Formats: sequence, C-alpha cells, structure tokens
Amino acid sequence: MPGAFVLEIAGAAQSHVDLAHPEQIFYEYLRRIGNLLDVFRPAAEPVRALHLGAGALTLVRYLAVRRPGSEQTAVELERELLDFVLNSLPLPPGTRLRNIIGDARWSLPEAARTGPFDAIVLDIFSGPQAPEHIASVDFYTEAARLLTPDGVLIVNVGDEAALTLVRSQCAALRSVLPATVLWAESGMFSGRYPGNMILAGVKAHAWPPDWTEQLLALGPHPSRLLSGLELDEFSR
Repeated sequence: MPGAFVLEIAGAAQSHVDLAHPEQIFYEYLRRIGNLLDVFRPAAEPVRALHLGAGALTLVRYLAVRRPGSEQTAVELERELLDFVLNSLPLPPGTRLRNIIGDARWSLPEAARTGPFDAIVLDIFSGPQAPEHIASVDFYTEAARLLTPDGVLIVNVGDEAALTLVRSQCAALRSVLPATVLWAESGMFSGRYPGNMILAGVKAHAWPPDWTEQLLALGPHPSRLLSGLELDEFSR
C-alpha cells in the first residue's frame, strides 16, 4: 500500500506504519492496544502517555491523530533505531513527543518528570527469555506509581504456545493492579499457538465493564477478554 512501511530487524517484521493514515494499524495486537487507547477516555480527549519500547512509534502516531494534543514520552534502548525511524518515517504534524534513550526500567525516574501518565504501554516482551528486571513485580510496582489515579498500564506479551510468560506476567501485574484483564485472539487461550496477548490493569478499584463490551465489539475478531474468576482459572 502506498505510504505504508514495515520495520524489519534481523529479517523479522517488528512494526507497520501507514504514514498517510496513522490511525490504520495493521498488526492485530497493536490494533487491540489502539482500541483500548480509544475507549479508556472520551473520544479525542488529549492524554499523557508513556511508551516503553518505541519500535516504529506506531502507537505514538496513532495517539497523535486520534487524540490531538496528547503529551507522549517514548523510551527506546537503541538510539540508532530511534534515529532511523524518526529520519525515515516522519511523525504526524503536531505530534508532541519526548524521547528517552535507555532501558525501560532504569529510565522510569527520568520519564516520571513528564508524568503522571494516563496510559503506560510496555511493548518489549517477545518470548520466554524476557528481561528479568522488567518481567517482575518490582517493575510493575514502579511503573504503576507513574499512573494517574484512573490510569491504565498495558502490556503486550509475545509468547510461545505454552504461555508460560503470559501467566507469569499476569500474576505479577495482578499483584500490583488487581483490576487486570487479559485480551487476545480466541485461539490463543488454548495454549496451542505462539502469539501476542494483551494484559491491561487499571489503578481504579474495578475494571470498567463497559470497556469490555466496547473492546469485544471493536475486535479484531474473534477475541476473548478474561477477568476475575475466568482469569484466576487461566492463570493457574
């Protein structure tokens, strides 16, 4: 498609960007995160967001056009990658973005200067060999402190079929934010396929049920969203 690009690292596709239509998201897991970023606040209301793992800045672009005026911060470990993306794939006009080069966890104190955040998106995990200092209760505790009282912490977990990492991260996040849900393509819950699943936790006392209704209606389809007792059963 004209104006659309795929970022590849070591031959593996990492991100998709449509410069002409930043609101168009190709990969399903990113589409789910985009839908969540649509429903968690009134439409077009600017938000303050922190992205841990920048990639091609797909979600930064999405928020810039869906929620103009949003203040965003992106943390990326690889300076060369971020320079390449910014030089090759210009951001939408009016994007308000602060970039930090560094490790996602150790950069939290610096990122906090532009917080608190309405949304924090963690998109780093890509298999069972997740960084231990990030895949931990301590990390989620530190990140949750940077959220507004009604903020949301969103985690993309790429995992193998056994879903060992998904289950461990579900337990870790729920220990910090009990109002956590797990959302993915329906077949992923069988534990037969590798893929991406989305964890999302809110600081509020309970996950808003109307969010669940909206997210399941928006898709991508087919999908399931587990919370409460259903998530207890899955996490065992």
